[in-house]
Amino acid sequence: MFDTMTMTKAVGAVCGSLLVLMLLNWASDSLYTVGGGHGGHGEGEIAQAYTIDTGEEAAPAEGEGEPVDLAAVLAAGDAAAGEAVFKKCGSCHKLDGSDGVGPHLNGVVGRNHAAVPGFAYSEAMAAKSAEPWTPEALYAFLENPKKAIPGTKMAFAGLPKSEDRANVIAYLAANP
Repeated sequence: MFDTMTMTKAVGAVCGSLLVLMLLNWASDSLYTVGGGHGGHGEGEIAQAYTIDTGEEAAPAEGEGEPVDLAAVLAAGDAAAGEAVFKKCGSCHKLDGSDGVGPHLNGVVGRNHAAVPGFAYSEAMAAKSAEPWTPEALYAFLENPKKAIPGTKMAFAGLPKSEDRANVIAYLAANP
């Protein structure tokens, strides 16, 4: 049943398969390895292939530059322009009184933190339930939610432009 020819074919098939796998591994390492070979033992520094412009460098960091007159910025807020910026928020928040991924934002200006009944807020947000959402508090939260309320469930990175934050607050104030 198993003669020499059948055994030779079986061993040849196994060796050929291993050879193909080794060649594919070598080819994939050549195509997908950044730098000079296995384990990153290449010469020189590895350069980043591409850069994504997030606008963070263009926006001045907190505490740098001139102090912001928050009252003037908020007074200059435009509700019509805020409606366009609110589209970024609209994927999670609604203004029709129903909750989405986030709580609805009807009447949020002046309402206490974590005040929408039935919504599961984070512990960090629930701890601030006695504090109202003043325009100043919203301004700080919209700039960087994770910095303003560490431990919040809101995954949004924030609005880097001061005008955008003021416009969204004006839009939210116009939608009680």
